[in-house]
Amino acid sequence: MGSVTATVAPPTDSNVTRWFRTFGAIVGSGFRRHATYRQAAVAGVVTNSVFGFLRYYIFVAAAGAAGRVAGYDRAQLATFVWVGQGLLAVVAIWGWTELADRIRTGEIAADLLRPIHPVTSYFATDLGRAGFASLSRLLPPVLIGLLFFDVYLPRRWATLPLFALSVLLAVVVCFGCRYLVNATAYWLQDVRGPLILWTLCSGVLAGLYFPLGFLPGWLEAGLRYGTPFPSLLQIPLDVLVERDPAAMQFGLVGVQLGWAVALLALCRLVQRRAERRLVVQGG
Repeated sequence: MGSVTATVAPPTDSNVTRWFRTFGAIVGSGFRRHATYRQAAVAGVVTNSVFGFLRYYIFVAAAGAAGRVAGYDRAQLATFVWVGQGLLAVVAIWGWTELADRIRTGEIAADLLRPIHPVTSYFATDLGRAGFASLSRLLPPVLIGLLFFDVYLPRRWATLPLFALSVLLAVVVCFGCRYLVNATAYWLQDVRGPLILWTLCSGVLAGLYFPLGFLPGWLEAGLRYGTPFPSLLQIPLDVLVERDPAAMQFGLVGVQLGWAVALLALCRLVQRRAERRLVVQGG
């Protein structure tokens, strides 16, 4: 084990068009990379669909005879469940340890020598992954929901484009969180502890296991505005089912935008601090 100081190679081309072309190429490579795992995508759709039926009937039981709970009727609950099952793969809350693995093995040194910043490179790759997941993992659960249940369809013209923007921001926010969790490997080497904590908190606080509307109002508001977790699933789904007035929908997407900018900036700050003194193991 040795101690080295590494810095990101300075950009050699200031042309904005060339930068976007490089960024787009990395996004495309991320899409193609994940498109090779077709059997895993099919298995994921089957698993998410099975759990979708279980979640829906649990929520309907919670709604009871009144047919409403926490501001959702049965049709809204159906949309919440089935779109949420698809978004789970698009946002990719769990399972990403690539950065932590490369830090542990010392392969991160190669990333630091490339002309594009590591945060930008991994972010572009993740956007490509999300693009493939939108086609392979989001659409099938949505179609299943439409076939088997009376789902809620948006009634405001602005809801669908706002939902698309909200999903994109959810991907950005989740990437920022996962990057920060993985970046703890610069100091800890073993990130199993932070990963377990992230897995527990993200599932509960993002609205995966139950809508946050089931919680007391003050607690729901604190989570929505004070933590990034609801921006992963709860806010996009609330926008789609139109649980709140239109003005509040735009406000919630604004909250997502704030978290996305803050987390990406924090990722670059943490990366810069880590590069001041990088301990490389295995090389």
